[in-house]
Amino acid sequence: MSNETKEQQSVLIVDGMAVLFRAYFATAAGGYIRRTKDGLATNAVYGFIRYFWDAVQTFNPTHVVCCWDLGGGTFRGEHYAAYKGNRPEAPEDLIPQFTMIQEVMESLGIPNISAPGYEADDCIGTLSRLYSEDLGMNVMILSGDHDLLQLVNDRTSVIIMKKGHGNYKVYTPDSLYEEKGLRPRQIIDMKGLMGDASDNYPGVRGIGEKTAMKLVQEYESIEGILEHLDELSPAIRKKIENDMEMLHLSRKLAEIHLEVPVACSLESCVLSLDHHQVIAKFEELEMKSLCSLIGVAIS
Repeated sequence: MSNETKEQQSVLIVDGMAVLFRAYFATAAGGYIRRTKDGLATNAVYGFIRYFWDAVQTFNPTHVVCCWDLGGGTFRGEHYAAYKGNRPEAPEDLIPQFTMIQEVMESLGIPNISAPGYEADDCIGTLSRLYSEDLGMNVMILSGDHDLLQLVNDRTSVIIMKKGHGNYKVYTPDSLYEEKGLRPRQIIDMKGLMGDASDNYPGVRGIGEKTAMKLVQEYESIEGILEHLDELSPAIRKKIENDMEMLHLSRKLAEIHLEVPVACSLESCVLSLDHHQVIAKFEELEMKSLCSLIGVAIS
C-alpha cells in the first residue's frame, strides 16, 4: 500500500457498548421499545445502526472495526475489587441485543473485537496504536466516553457523540488543548487525582475536577505534583499524602492498556457491504427500512 493511498484511507473504531447503550436509552426513555412480531426487543440495534451509519456518512472511513466488552472480570477488577461495582444490571430488554448487534455488524462485514480480561477501551487503544503507529493510518474513534481522549494523537482523533443525531465533537491534540488546557496523557493524571464516579474509583478524596485540572496544568503530571508537594496549600497536600496509594491505583485504573492480545488486519475491516447478506439480516429482524438508510436496494 503506497503512502499516498494510506493518506486517503482511515479506520473508524467503534466503541460498541457506548453506542449500544446510548441507542437503547435514547428510545427506552420515551417509553417505546421497538419489537419484532414475536416480541423480541430490537430498539438498541435499530438505534445503533442509525447512529453508526450517520457517523460513517459524516466521517467517510474506508475501514471499520467494532470493539466490545466481554462479560466477566478484567485486570482492573483484580487491582481494585470495587471497580465498576456501582453499575446497575443491564435492562432485561437490552441483554439479548448484545449478541444481536454483533451479528448485524458481522452481516455488514465489520469485525467484532474483544479480549478476555480487558475492556473494549483497551482493545480500542491497542488497535488505534497498531493502525496509527505501525501502519501509518489515520484513526477515528467513535464513542461517548471522554476517557478515550487519552488516545488522541497526531493520527488519532476521538469523535464524541453529543445529544441528538449527527451531533459530534471531534478531539485532536489541538482541540483537546484548546477546550481543556490538557494534553492527552494528562487525562490519565486528572483521573488519578479526581477518580471516576461512573467506574467507582475514588482518586484522592476531597479533590474534584476543578482542583485536579489546576494541579495538572500547573505541575504537568502526578510526578510533577509530588515533587512540589511543599508548594501546595496545607489542605491539598494533606489530602494527597493521606491518599497516596489510591492516587497511584486510580491512575493505573484510568490508563487504557495498549498491548492487548488482539489483531485485526486492514484487509478484514474494509467497509464493503454484501447487499444480500445485509438484506437477509435486516429482514430477519424486521427492520427493512434500514436497507434504504444505508443505501442497500431491495430488489
